Amino acid sequence: MSTKTKRRAFTGFGAILLFTLAFVIYFRTNFQTIQVSGESMEPTLRNGQRVLVSHAYGLIGDIRKNDIVVLKGSKPGEYFIKRVHALAGQQVGWLNVPSTWKINQGPYIVPEGHIYVIGDNYPVSEDSRRFGPFKMEDVIGKVVVF
Repeated sequence: MSTKTKRRAFTGFGAILLFTLAFVIYFRTNFQTIQVSGESMEPTLRNGQRVLVSHAYGLIGDIRKNDIVVLKGSKPGEYFIKRVHALAGQQVGWLNVPSTWKINQGPYIVPEGHIYVIGDNYPVSEDSRRFGPFKMEDVIGKVVVF
């Protein structure tokens, strides 16, 4: 009789332990924290602040206009945190087109497979106005908690 009691206690504890382990693995593979560096997203995000980022779009929804996203930079470990201004196929207003775009080329449309981002601190932000649109494959994830 004492063997069955111990077995049930272990089974319950084992189930909780397995559930916790599965949750931790799921969380680590779909979420990460990133520290804000710079002033380009002020006043929304401040330098040194940590944000929670996820690429589990099935849970948090697809990337939409006005979402805050984290993008890979050109150097290892470099990243940008910016707000989505336009998605593929959408037109960008004349005041926000890339600096290399000429007015005689007509309206600027974000190319397929790309995203157009701008920082909230408009005067100091280096974003798609300077670098052009970012590839969707360069998106690390969407900021879910800040």
